Amino acid sequence: MWEVLSTLHRLQSRGGRWQYAAWHRATRAELHAAGLARPVRRMLFALYPLGPYLPDFLTPAAAEDGLTAGLDDILRLPRRDVLAELRLLDRVRAVPPWALRLVQDAERREFTELIRRYHAVAVAPYTEHMVGGIVAHRGLLGRALLARGVEGLLSSLGPRVRWRRPVLEVEYRTDRDLYLRGRGIRIVPTWFSWGTPVALADAGLPPTLSYPLTRPAVPEAELPEAGVPLRALLGSTRARVLRCVADGLTTGELAQAAGISLSAASRHATVLRDAGLTTSQQIGPMVLHTLTPLGAGLLRQVREAAGLPGRPRGPGVS
Repeated sequence: MWEVLSTLHRLQSRGGRWQYAAWHRATRAELHAAGLARPVRRMLFALYPLGPYLPDFLTPAAAEDGLTAGLDDILRLPRRDVLAELRLLDRVRAVPPWALRLVQDAERREFTELIRRYHAVAVAPYTEHMVGGIVAHRGLLGRALLARGVEGLLSSLGPRVRWRRPVLEVEYRTDRDLYLRGRGIRIVPTWFSWGTPVALADAGLPPTLSYPLTRPAVPEAELPEAGVPLRALLGSTRARVLRCVADGLTTGELAQAAGISLSAASRHATVLRDAGLTTSQQIGPMVLHTLTPLGAGLLRQVREAAGLPGRPRGPGVS
């Protein structure tokens, strides 16, 4: 549901337009082909606006169990809660009259079905990319946690989030303080978000912070043609290095796994990173190498062409 929100903001804003250019072109075309362009503009844009406030019921915690669970949670929400959040939205952006009818079961069911159809076009086809990025990010956070504890993890959430003990400072749309009071906080990295993080507006709800994954500032690339042997494309040693990176390894671990020297591992990792097949991130004294969705897709194509079982285990696979 957070990705639904983020993609709708990508369609309403020029923020990240270059980085998501291929997605933007394909999604606009698919929405028109499916007859969804007009209802998305009329209904979803109205309730997912760019601005200082978004209704919390559109990003329910139940959605961690899947889209259907999230939509069912919207359908179960008491009418008074839906109406209260719509009135809050109306204070900062005029809510169209039809939106107030979402307190009725039939209208709300129609609205959630539109979200489902939109998700099928704009989000679901990119699940592999999203999961890949989140798996890589989770690996980085795990390494940070092991190396430097919780404070190391909180210091690794991206350039817009800063840990200054005992406060987690976040670049945000409005000036606000959120006191956890022992409740903890759920962090939700999102693939399609761009710019400042987003938190639930109601301080009484379980604290949640959605923030953008750190992505390389390069346009989306295309995969090589299917069936191209990896060894012929990269050379035997570099192909082996790419396969090893699927596990998410530091430079030292990569050298050991590939059976090469530390300097050679660093050199091959640099070439693969420059080609957009891997990404590297500093965690304390270590550099962790993981696959990009492009690299994971290349390995998957090679394995499928060779009739090998299984998938690369790194980013880009669900």
